[in-house]
Amino acid sequence: MSILNVNPTRMEMKRLQQRLKTASRGHKLLKDKTDEMIRRFIELARENKRLREETERELGGALASFAAARAVTDSRVVEEAILMPSRKVEIVSDSRKVMGIDVPSIEIKDDGGELYPYSFLSVTERLDNSVRGLNAVVVKLIKLAETEKACNMLAEEIEKNKRRVNALENIMIPQLTETIKYIKMKLDESERSATVRLMKVKDIINS
Repeated sequence: MSILNVNPTRMEMKRLQQRLKTASRGHKLLKDKTDEMIRRFIELARENKRLREETERELGGALASFAAARAVTDSRVVEEAILMPSRKVEIVSDSRKVMGIDVPSIEIKDDGGELYPYSFLSVTERLDNSVRGLNAVVVKLIKLAETEKACNMLAEEIEKNKRRVNALENIMIPQLTETIKYIKMKLDESERSATVRLMKVKDIINS
């Protein structure tokens, strides 16, 4: 491990000792923060997995119902039935803090309009199931996108923190420690040399 290019003085040693103390404290704080971020990331990743599995399952069911509805009903009748949706959904995008990181927060506002924009006499129950399923899955798709983005942002921040922790642990702290040892050794050598010179001077005076 290389040492810093500094003058081996007591003042410099005290300055480096203070830097070492600050770096050690910062290392501990960063490591604790990274551990907590990993814990929160695991929670979000589990939630993301659950939402993805539910969304894929429900979307598959809704699309299967739609395909079945088209198979037993004239395509033009199905298209006309769903051509003009009667329900409006508004998405309000904001942000929230997760371990100091601004992650997206999406709120869905439903105007509460009629779910089925068609006459029940013109289509089968399968289309009702499809419309109901797709309406529910849209909410989960948006929630899934929100959670997935939060996971990605948290993963990036964890990686950055790990690099900082590694830099402190493997470079800065060892370098400061070795430099302090080097300065102390030089100061001890200077003290021994001064003591030897003093003893020689005494011998010369006493002889």
